Amino acid sequence: MTPTPTAKSSVLPTGGGAGLMNPADTLVLLLDHQSGLFQTVKDIPVADLRRNVEMIARLCTLLGIPVITTASEPRGSNGPLMPEIHRYAPHAVYVPRKGEVNAWDNADFVAQVASTGRRTLVMAGVWTSVCVMFPALDARIAGYDVYAVIDASGDPSELASRTSLARFVQGGVKPTSTNALLSELHRTWARPEAAGLARLYGLVAPNYAAVAESFEAASKASAEAQGQ
Repeated sequence: MTPTPTAKSSVLPTGGGAGLMNPADTLVLLLDHQSGLFQTVKDIPVADLRRNVEMIARLCTLLGIPVITTASEPRGSNGPLMPEIHRYAPHAVYVPRKGEVNAWDNADFVAQVASTGRRTLVMAGVWTSVCVMFPALDARIAGYDVYAVIDASGDPSELASRTSLARFVQGGVKPTSTNALLSELHRTWARPEAAGLARLYGLVAPNYAAVAESFEAASKASAEAQGQ
């Protein structure tokens, strides 16, 4: 299956971007980021995980990238979705499931993905080894280009996380990080969303926020000194 013909290429005349995801062809799938499942995550601090997911939601809103969410048994012990996703990505479409562990087993979910016409899927979820792994492998078989955001996902152990990473690579799913996703979709500071993107870097890398604050303070002090 070929990419949708309506997707605008982000490849530059120099060839820059040829190996990167095309924002115009990208769809973000946030899977089972549920309060009960968060309590089982051991391979990443839950506060970092939630902050990374929040950043992705904000990024998608800023750049106009569609988002689909889903949850397994939100009224059961797995708990409801973290509210930050739909708070910061109000355009996100929620697809309920009928008990399926694998979101790709749900016909409504697959149809919603197909309806966007986008062929590059960026997935994150809890657990990485199940809620991301299963639909990611199925989506690859269906002809999609699939990325898994490892640090916006979580597993019950470091071993589970390392095993997941190996199986992603074996199955043709491309592992990535939240920071890499932000930079890959950002591409250039010469764009109107630059100020908003800079704030997002402060979310995904808090130390970068400190760098930005120091630069801003120094610039302000310099300007005030020159004005005297």
